[in-house]
Amino acid sequence: MTLTQLNYIITIAETKSMNKAAEKLYVSQPSLTNAIKELEKELGITIFYRSGRGVTLTNDGAEFLLYAKQIYGQYETVLEKYGEGGSYKKKFGVSTQHYSFAVKAFVDMAKEFDMSKYEFAIRETRTAEVIQDVSTMKSEIGILYLSDFNRKSLGKMLKSAGLEFHHLIDCQAYVYIWKHHPLAKEKSISFEQLDGYPCLSFEQGDNSSFYLAEEILSTNEYSQVIRANDRATMLNLMIGLNGYTLCSGIICEELNGNDYVAVPFQDDEQNPNSVMEIGYITRKNTLLSKMGVLYVEDLKKYLNISE
Repeated sequence: MTLTQLNYIITIAETKSMNKAAEKLYVSQPSLTNAIKELEKELGITIFYRSGRGVTLTNDGAEFLLYAKQIYGQYETVLEKYGEGGSYKKKFGVSTQHYSFAVKAFVDMAKEFDMSKYEFAIRETRTAEVIQDVSTMKSEIGILYLSDFNRKSLGKMLKSAGLEFHHLIDCQAYVYIWKHHPLAKEKSISFEQLDGYPCLSFEQGDNSSFYLAEEILSTNEYSQVIRANDRATMLNLMIGLNGYTLCSGIICEELNGNDYVAVPFQDDEQNPNSVMEIGYITRKNTLLSKMGVLYVEDLKKYLNISE
């Protein structure tokens, strides 16, 4: 088994086509096919199902792909650290809950590199997919939060996925609203005051649990609830419907604009204000790439975290 064969496996899985993979790798399709057959024979497993519509991973292949990505990813990290090595484009991805500061740090990081030599990806997505993306090495880093409410459940998910959580910052929840909302000038806002306004939350999927919610008090009964898939839609709902969301209060005006305000959430006995521990997740026992290290540094810089 060679690193070249591992790269072939990863590329075929990404393109789902022998033809496209061969073009991307600058090798002939017969050479690529033979290399895969030799590897399958060596391992004693079938990695891909082949059909007229392309190729798909077998169960054994899907498991092998995880190891292949981890090994090849570490190879790229070492190569990046100790030499220029090769003409391939280095890849770096981040998956995050819907945090504008995570995107801002990504922008700052990407500016430090020659974009023609790298493939960057930033994914604002559901909590479960943040975990899955890092677990499958689709992304090197994931951004999410833990609280007393979700810590046990998410902790189990992270452990099962072979991931570890790295603390960044603790913060209280804020009510995030349009600057012309009737409550925008309040010094703090209680749950009772929010009654009558639509609560906005990010959709987590049909079968998701409360523990995957990006907002605190996800188990509360709300008279009006609207779910959105992306941050831009949620911001439009804040303006159009005077909606609100309960968030960390760490807002990047450069990306979100200055039409919104974050007002401290006034809790009470029935509606406690949870401490939101924001951090990043990585695979256990792996080195961060140069991009990963710089991204974490930019996160800490934006959040005013001193070493």
